[in-house]
Amino acid sequence: MAPTPKLPIVYVRGYAGGTAGIDQAVTDPFYGFNQGSTHIRIGSDDVPCFYEFESPLLRLHLDEGYRILVDGGQARYLATHDRIPPETIWIHRFYDTSATTWGGSPREFRLETAAEDLLKLIDTIKAKSGAPGVHLIAHSMGGLVCRCLIQKILPDLGRDPTDCVAKLFTYGTPHGGIAFDVGFGVLERLRDVTGINGAEIFGRERMYEYLTPKTETDPDGPPPAWDARAMPERGRFPFPHDRVFCLIGTDPTDYDVAHGLSAATVGPRSDGLVQIDNAYVPEAHQAYVHRSHSGCYGLVNSEEAYQNLRRFLFGDHEAEAALVGVRLPQRDDTVWQAEVRLSVRGLQIVTHERTSAHWCPIQLPDGSADDGATIPLVNTFLCSTLRADAFGTMRYALHLRILSLRRRDGLLNFNDHLEQTADFDDILIIDARADPAAAVPALSATWNSAITGPISAFRPDDHAVHDEDPAPGVWACQVRLPATAAPILGEDARIRLTVAPWG
Repeated sequence: MAPTPKLPIVYVRGYAGGTAGIDQAVTDPFYGFNQGSTHIRIGSDDVPCFYEFESPLLRLHLDEGYRILVDGGQARYLATHDRIPPETIWIHRFYDTSATTWGGSPREFRLETAAEDLLKLIDTIKAKSGAPGVHLIAHSMGGLVCRCLIQKILPDLGRDPTDCVAKLFTYGTPHGGIAFDVGFGVLERLRDVTGINGAEIFGRERMYEYLTPKTETDPDGPPPAWDARAMPERGRFPFPHDRVFCLIGTDPTDYDVAHGLSAATVGPRSDGLVQIDNAYVPEAHQAYVHRSHSGCYGLVNSEEAYQNLRRFLFGDHEAEAALVGVRLPQRDDTVWQAEVRLSVRGLQIVTHERTSAHWCPIQLPDGSADDGATIPLVNTFLCSTLRADAFGTMRYALHLRILSLRRRDGLLNFNDHLEQTADFDDILIIDARADPAAAVPALSATWNSAITGPISAFRPDDHAVHDEDPAPGVWACQVRLPATAAPILGEDARIRLTVAPWG
């Protein structure tokens, strides 16, 4: 399979706050994309270990051969060069015109203007590189600037966003706005009315303005059913959801802005600033990682985020796993949850984890569906040129835990509860053949409970699974669960694995 072609990357930073924050932001030539980290927590036990992450900017240089071109400024470089290579990184310095540090009269920041200026930058990069589009990488509010471009600015100009943007990757973007866990909505209304430091851009009314094309705007404001998170796939210029990846942070405790007041106000189901339920676009690709919104334990300067970013942009296979045919016991007094972790061989981090300890388990249905339920577990990307072993496979592990919670009189009942003990707990070891000549790799899969000895010594030769999808270009199979799962998930429950070309 041919490698994914490299496209220019444009980085769009997040919210800086008022004038003092903007003045501080513009002192960094790369708007924070160059910041690395050390002493990062790795492992589920949260024990700090020394781990050096160079920064996403440097890693893209080292791993993917990208360059950042500066000649007294990136704008100057673009103005003085007729041609640029596509493997380049560009910083959208939209805050510069609103800073007071340059002298002159600073321009009031407006999100739509930042999106319009982003389009000018993209058009220049496309013209001088010959690339058909760019990848957008955005942190926090930067993702809303990108969505304003995709959902409003380009459609208002009669232009198709897919002609400009190839893929959009967001770190901790408040796609559904910023809400608070305290105040019963009063704090949000006060923020939106006063517009302090321009923070009303995270409120529903203002988001409707910059995310809706003129031809579709209701003069009375957002309809009751309008969801700020949604990127419509219908209409004149839809943007496909499979081109969007949302990285969701689940660690509020390490976000120390305002001495922890932000995290306390937003609540525990958040990254310290953005609540988990507001941090993604429905139907887009998602990964959950235990990182805070920003700071030394933040999303942008984390290995977890970078590995998801790299595979989304440059991987050649998309892999999915789902529970199918699930029939949970129908008990009014029991709630069922699933926890999922995804590990890729060779990486020192977990690339995706949804756990109850991190406030984001998967809520399972009550088992009333006649045909059994289908529960998506994880969607990830693989690259056949990365970390294949001597046997030529890409190995990853899906850790699945099923837990039950008992209720009595509407409250959780802990009489027979064993903390952190799952009703089902096993790991599916999956090997995908890393054959660059194949359209999709053949799969092997087995449960850790069936492996004798260490996983590192396990060879997948005798555990190949049959391709159940006759269509070319897709490999699909269903893996039986261990017998211990049958009383919980039903006799027909399976893990459905699919692999398809990506990029």
